[in-house]
Amino acid sequence: MTTATPGEAPVRILLCDDHAVVRAGLRALLASAPGIEVAGEAGGGAEAVALAARLRPDVVLMDLQLGSGINGIEATRRITSGGPAAPHVLVLTTYDTDADITRAIEAGATGYLLKAERPEELFSAIHAAAQGRTALSPPVAGRVMARLRRPRPALTDRELDILEQLARGLGNREIARALFISEATVKTHLGRIYGKLGVDTRAGAVAVAKEQRLLP
Repeated sequence: MTTATPGEAPVRILLCDDHAVVRAGLRALLASAPGIEVAGEAGGGAEAVALAARLRPDVVLMDLQLGSGINGIEATRRITSGGPAAPHVLVLTTYDTDADITRAIEAGATGYLLKAERPEELFSAIHAAAQGRTALSPPVAGRVMARLRRPRPALTDRELDILEQLARGLGNREIARALFISEATVKTHLGRIYGKLGVDTRAGAVAVAKEQRLLP
């Protein structure tokens, strides 16, 4: 387990979870950890963003589902958008879907930990995050590696063009005009795109394309 060396300043933590009992439990747990100090806590995303700007913690321990208001993904994006001096965000959640992991990492999270991890793993991940090093729960790391190994759908240049127009919210007629093709051709390409991505709706195609990083 990584800990602070004698005389080294403790890692300052901001807790963000919408459950007061969870925050109290984390605060008590972290009080026993060497080299870690809880600087504050937030019950929602907007509060976390404001406190992160005011307290300037080293690491924000962020849940993803935060009830009403902005969620953990958006809060992470706002907190990490401050450049090199911004706090690092370590996601601590019960959710380990591919979509959640991808969105959190794309939002700027330094690490992604599951609440089922042992306390020692949490402490180590916090110290790693404070140094800007990636910290992933083993199940999360496994999912990330599986995603990287998974081949991307082989879409043609024209299909990618249409997919990009879909992501902009254009309808078939608008796409046809933008690409100088017929609506019938657009519909044909959409059918092929849906088949390759394994979806049956426009929203599903855009969602999968973003997860697979097929869009610019």
